[in-house]
Amino acid sequence: MSNRPPRLAAFSYVGFYRYSLTFCVAARREVFTNEPVVNSTLDQISIAASAWGFAILAYCFMPDHLHLVVEGQTNSADLVRFAKAAKQRTGFRYHQDTGDSLWQKGYFDHVLRDEQALIDVARYVFANPVRKGLCDEPREYPYSGSLVWSKEQLEELWSIEKSDWD
Repeated sequence: MSNRPPRLAAFSYVGFYRYSLTFCVAARREVFTNEPVVNSTLDQISIAASAWGFAILAYCFMPDHLHLVVEGQTNSADLVRFAKAAKQRTGFRYHQDTGDSLWQKGYFDHVLRDEQALIDVARYVFANPVRKGLCDEPREYPYSGSLVWSKEQLEELWSIEKSDWD
């Protein structure tokens, strides 16, 4: 029996859908604590996203895991293949640099059904470092952002009441 989180059996994960993804670092090691590792990983995820037809709407590199909010950009955008490619590319690069494995097997996904779910999840992702005590406000955290949304759009998402961060 696999310890990987299950996918929805009746959902194809192909097409113009939005998802929230969480990839956990192997043994929950804290590897995303410096800019070169984060930038290298983000570069490889960006390449995989482009190859598999996805936009990276939001990302947040926590020390021991990664949150992504992604959106399929084509009819053939395949989340399962994108996630596999992203983990392979980033894992290979990390292993070349360190000799260690990067990711746990599997990942967690959530299909975002509407615009409000997208906004709520993006705000949750950006507030994660605040909840963990890594910064006082989402805009202060150096390892989160978007490859799609403008600075103004991010400011709107970051400008949330502290009571909404929990």
